Amino acid sequence: MADDQLKIFSPFGPSVAKVTIPENLINNLNNYVDQTIKDEEKIDDLNVGNKLAGNVKQEFKLEPKFVENSGLLNFLGESVTRWILMSERKKIQKFNVSSSWVVRQFENEYNPLHLHGGHISGVGYLKLPNNFGETFQKNKTNNYNGKIALVHGAQMFNCNSTFNVQPKVGDFYFFPNYLLHTVYPFYNSNEERRSISFNATIDENIYNTYNTYG
Repeated sequence: MADDQLKIFSPFGPSVAKVTIPENLINNLNNYVDQTIKDEEKIDDLNVGNKLAGNVKQEFKLEPKFVENSGLLNFLGESVTRWILMSERKKIQKFNVSSSWVVRQFENEYNPLHLHGGHISGVGYLKLPNNFGETFQKNKTNNYNGKIALVHGAQMFNCNSTFNVQPKVGDFYFFPNYLLHTVYPFYNSNEERRSISFNATIDENIYNTYNTYG
């Protein structure tokens, strides 16, 4: 994976990395989800919707064996390693995924403002409605329909506090766990917005670089 395939944004302080998911991995993930949702008993066992912030149709965890065998674990680990190296000039030695899950979001559903556990989190997009992002008012200048908003700090002169992202299939965004974010609902479609998210930990001495306590 070449460095020019990873982009880093620092819109308001903490950096956010964007990487493109390999096409074969997107196919593996979508095939896994399509097969899993056919098994009601398995879905019930994997369900984590009652533990997460979202008001969405279905959220279920990815099985650890699949995460490793599908190539997802390597993709996440390599991407985070490069991001931290480019932004912090430090190479992590540890990368442990503590949880990963699928979010199947449909019309009018949303994820309220929240943050994650661990050290590093992220979201990648696997499937989007054909008319995703359209609004009731076609001439609106600010269209948040279906976007994810990353929030940090206060809105002030010459200082943005919100970074709005228009999801695209294949985009994967990485950010620090403490970064507040919300997912806006979308309208005018009965199709699925499918994404995956994760929480992970890295080397404590790198994550706590600026911890002056103890």
